[in-house]
Amino acid sequence: MKKLSPYLIFFAAMLWATDAPFRMHLTKELNSSFIVLAEHFVDVLFVLPLLYHGFGKLKLISVKEWGAVLFIAICGSALASIAFTQAFRYVNPSVAILLQKLQPFIAISLAAGILKEKLTMRYWEWALSAIAGAYLISFPGFKPELFPGEQFNPNIIGIGYALLAAFLWGASTVFGKYVLINTDFKLMTGLRFVIAFVFLLIFNLSTQSIPTLATVSPKDWLFIVVIAITSGVVALFIYYKGLENTKASVATIAELGFPMAAVIVNWVFLSASLVPMQLVGMTILMFAIYRLTRL
Repeated sequence: MKKLSPYLIFFAAMLWATDAPFRMHLTKELNSSFIVLAEHFVDVLFVLPLLYHGFGKLKLISVKEWGAVLFIAICGSALASIAFTQAFRYVNPSVAILLQKLQPFIAISLAAGILKEKLTMRYWEWALSAIAGAYLISFPGFKPELFPGEQFNPNIIGIGYALLAAFLWGASTVFGKYVLINTDFKLMTGLRFVIAFVFLLIFNLSTQSIPTLATVSPKDWLFIVVIAITSGVVALFIYYKGLENTKASVATIAELGFPMAAVIVNWVFLSASLVPMQLVGMTILMFAIYRLTRL
């Protein structure tokens, strides 16, 4: 089972991309922060029984591990998503997505510094190959251009938000591995959702982002539940199970399954084109991840 752990992370990252068609519908009618809050509410319903049964293990979590859990829940689950969304207000999607390719480098650096993971030359060869494959998947024309005629508009504020999101997501991978050294993955998943939900509830109340529930249609609630289960609680259970036996420096590369799945989902459900160079990128990415699991 341990040999399959990086593939569990890769599969979980692909599940994160399945919510695009549903999220596109929801963002037309609802505030983004409320959507995230509603998703976490559904997730909390699933994880509360796990927290109840694992309540006795909470006292075994050290102060440093609690700090890591709080960082993951508040920064990784909530603030990173808000920062990435805010980036789109100042820069076009190309810039924001391009800067997310820095996330593995952030996680790799923190894994070496905090977890003391050894990074061999062979690791760097395949890690850089995987990142190059992910770049081709996102930008098959070799330059950051998502839409015809789109202007590459670097803006300091927008770049700052995108880099902040990349740092928080990269750091959350490392801190997640740190907590899982001594903590069960089910308990880790439950704590992340519950703490993030409390934070998001306070955030939505303070910004008055919660709409009148009567304005949320049954279809909206259905899509929220679908997102919460597939790309939420199920994906994170699989992710943290894989992270238990995977180095953070490898896990952050396996997470590049997200852009690959996003392209496939957009092609199938949103009628986006899929060009040969993206298939080349997918092949490079998958082979590089396979080689990393063999090291």
